[in-house]
Amino acid sequence: MSQQCAASDPWRDCMEVAVAVARQAGTVICDALKKEHTVQIKSSPADLVTETDQNVEKMIINTLKEKFPSHSFIGEESVADGAPSILTDNPTWIIDPIDGTTNFVHRFPFVAVSIGLSVNKQSEIGVVYSCVEDKMYTARRGQGAFCNGKQLKVSGQEDISKALIITELGSNRTPEILKTVLSNMEKLISIPSHGIRALGTAAVNMCTVATGGADAYYEMGIHCWDMAAAALIVTEAGGFVLDISGGPFDLMSRRVIAAGSRAIAERIAQEVQIIPYERDD
Repeated sequence: MSQQCAASDPWRDCMEVAVAVARQAGTVICDALKKEHTVQIKSSPADLVTETDQNVEKMIINTLKEKFPSHSFIGEESVADGAPSILTDNPTWIIDPIDGTTNFVHRFPFVAVSIGLSVNKQSEIGVVYSCVEDKMYTARRGQGAFCNGKQLKVSGQEDISKALIITELGSNRTPEILKTVLSNMEKLISIPSHGIRALGTAAVNMCTVATGGADAYYEMGIHCWDMAAAALIVTEAGGFVLDISGGPFDLMSRRVIAAGSRAIAERIAQEVQIIPYERDD
């Protein structure tokens, strides 16, 4: 494998390496699920990290650096340790080693490895491996989205009163923010919509929209590594990814709406109150 992605198909080698290392990471995670963990708290009692998060991220980054030494990296645990979170035009891998760490700690079976590649600030590759389910979600810009090789298509539902919506309570336990989060859920469920679900991992939530299994997902307070891979998977499945305001999606904004139709995405934007989080960059 060349150190740089092959010129004739510039991102093919990158995709192959990303899928392989995601599967390898998934094996490590599934093995670790059988063992006891040392759990540390990050920003809040609901924002957790384990030694497996840190070890898996190192393994992913080391593998990618060996293959593509000129590329840049943004990783959740690296940023937690003080590395910068700045997206440039250079090919940049954006990595969440375990999306759903709280699920991992509790052995709740939605745990994913998320690996995205951005070039010139545009997503080129998205790989999300939901390892307990053994579901490998993949997308390349302009080439569709797939799960275990089967092409994905969003639901296309345009009537929010018939929609199943995914969101999360998030890890912030500040009373005023919790009040807004719950108020937003109440507004959407009272339209009425068919229901609200939460799987505990932004990447799998978004991939579920890509499969058509849910009609929309929205959240504020997440990070670029939660969204980078899955946002491309949604759009390549025919869906829409917008800012929570209804404007263009901004990967570093810490907020997102992903939906099977623009109509539902825009309706969610109209209903929810925005929570002001600091940007990733």
